[in-house]
Amino acid sequence: MQRQDAPLFGEEDENNQRKRSKMRHPLVSFFHLFFRTSAILVYLFCDILSGRFVVCMVTIILLLSCDFWTVKNVSGRLLVGLRWWNQVDENGKSHWVFESKKTHSKNTKSSAESRVFWLGLLVCPIFWILFVFSTVFSFNIKWLVVVILGLVLQWANLYGYVRCKVGRKSNLRNMAKNYLGVQILKRATKQPESF
Repeated sequence: MQRQDAPLFGEEDENNQRKRSKMRHPLVSFFHLFFRTSAILVYLFCDILSGRFVVCMVTIILLLSCDFWTVKNVSGRLLVGLRWWNQVDENGKSHWVFESKKTHSKNTKSSAESRVFWLGLLVCPIFWILFVFSTVFSFNIKWLVVVILGLVLQWANLYGYVRCKVGRKSNLRNMAKNYLGVQILKRATKQPESF
């Protein structure tokens, strides 16, 4: 029988650290990025792939819809332990529910998967914001509906998961003000370096 020493309080075992950095859900991570990047690539290279507007528009909308469903219902829950939804009560009033998985162990989530999730969730809406501005400024109005839909779907998931992460009762505006205030205070109190 082989004896293994347990790590001291506050220390991580190397095997547990390797398990956390290893992807536990590689297929979910792949599809988390696949649909959103595919929609962006189809939008960028639409004229090369197909000269027909309707085919490109339908393809982009289908990819965006698959991305929205995958991120909202699968990858958020499996990769970072967060989920959100809208619930209507018996009076017909709509309630938004934001949940985060309560874990007592740090070893339940992969840090690599968490980075993939948040990077994909944050970067892709930036592309759709740029597409909205480029569409408006180039007067390419026929694409405006598509890029606004892309922005709305990406932004909805981003907003929902940020609310899950920071807490459902927290006011995001107050959190941003507090964060900016702390950063400004740190810069103001930082001692200048002498040469």
